Amino acid sequence: MPSRFTTLISATELQALQASGQPCMVFDCSCDLMQPATGPAQYQEAHIAGAVYAHLDNNLSAKGDRAATGAASGGRHPLPARETFAQWLGSVGFGNDMQAVVYDRQGANYCGRLWWMLKWLGHQNVAVLDGGFQAWQAMGGAVSSGSEAPRAATVFQVGDALVRLVDVDTVAHRVGLADQHILDARGAPRFRGETEPIDPVAGHIPGALNRPFNLNLGADGKFKDAATLRAEFSALLGQRNPADVVHHCGSGVSAVPNILAMEIAGLGNSSLFAGSWSEWCSDPARPVAQG
Repeated sequence: MPSRFTTLISATELQALQASGQPCMVFDCSCDLMQPATGPAQYQEAHIAGAVYAHLDNNLSAKGDRAATGAASGGRHPLPARETFAQWLGSVGFGNDMQAVVYDRQGANYCGRLWWMLKWLGHQNVAVLDGGFQAWQAMGGAVSSGSEAPRAATVFQVGDALVRLVDVDTVAHRVGLADQHILDARGAPRFRGETEPIDPVAGHIPGALNRPFNLNLGADGKFKDAATLRAEFSALLGQRNPADVVHHCGSGVSAVPNILAMEIAGLGNSSLFAGSWSEWCSDPARPVAQG
């Protein structure tokens, strides 16, 4: 029976999966928001053999006017229309029968975006490589440099979304209500409004809780075990229902590791506010909290 990975996959499991001959595609999502050329350069220097590079700005975000592109969210990294994303998947040869494995070199900060987007298109079999490229190298996995030969194009069929997306108006209308719990994945200084290196306004959505995404990883760069994650999220949420949590960050990217961690912990499928703080603070009428 084929192996199916839907949250995490270890480097050893990925190596076995590739050896099994099951349809599989690996995506390198390495990125640096402050230095956009870094991710592509890292891929060119070294990547898992056969991996396809997924560019945050060019492939995993809409570019241009929202009305013209049909973007599914606002913010600095708007989600592209589902059909547009499906066309890109088909163009690189990804098919509905394939297991997807996503990774980066930045503590799952960026590859989670592709993990979530594939779920958004109805594709269940996608997993984050636990420990990222570093874990693959440490195991001695096969590595290539430069560009990979293109694969034959496919037609990726969009299915019913397996994850929940909420928009800025929904979040704004429900701020302060008992059944919406906002979880902000940015670092604590940004959350408190002490610094803001990217967006024009510092602070957070009133009532939000803070859980920096890197808290999900241990010292080895891998996700903490399910019991530890469950204890940590339960301590943060208290009596709040995990199913009512809405995740966000600066632009809908680093929020996803928190979504993944909650799923690993057995706390269900929470929602993503993809426009995140960059969309929220774009309208001065929306309230901002600090501290």
